[in-house]
Amino acid sequence: MAGDLARDANLRFMGKAYTEIFLCDTAAAHTIFIGTPMVINQGTDTTHVEPYLDALETKPEDVCVGIAAERVVVALGDPETKPISCYTWPTIIGFENATSALTNEDLGKKCYFSGSGLLSGNQTATDNCEVGTLYRVEDGYAFVRLSTPTVQASAGA
Repeated sequence: MAGDLARDANLRFMGKAYTEIFLCDTAAAHTIFIGTPMVINQGTDTTHVEPYLDALETKPEDVCVGIAAERVVVALGDPETKPISCYTWPTIIGFENATSALTNEDLGKKCYFSGSGLLSGNQTATDNCEVGTLYRVEDGYAFVRLSTPTVQASAGA
């Protein structure tokens, strides 16, 4: 997925898309876009989810719960009762592979979102959000089998 996660992503699916509802963290204001990885940032809140953005460096205790399935706007200090639907395991979700960074030679590699919002199978887990494993590259899309919830075990400090 190219871009900075500041837009709704064009997503495709193989098979059934599975979703779960999570409650949003309101310690900061966010506009959450479709296709954004959602995490539980254990350093700020052990229950509620927030979008994975440039400013968030994942830590070993953080958990990626899935990919935002809808656009949600969260205001600072709102009651933490605002729900968001997220695509979760075992969904196989296709992200635009605009840079052709991933190929079928990368099948089975763990996939990460970097702080820029770029999906990659060639990055280390340090400070990047792990979302799943590459399942197939087809028709300009990189399909990833989500492995959520994923504790960011090898993430940076």
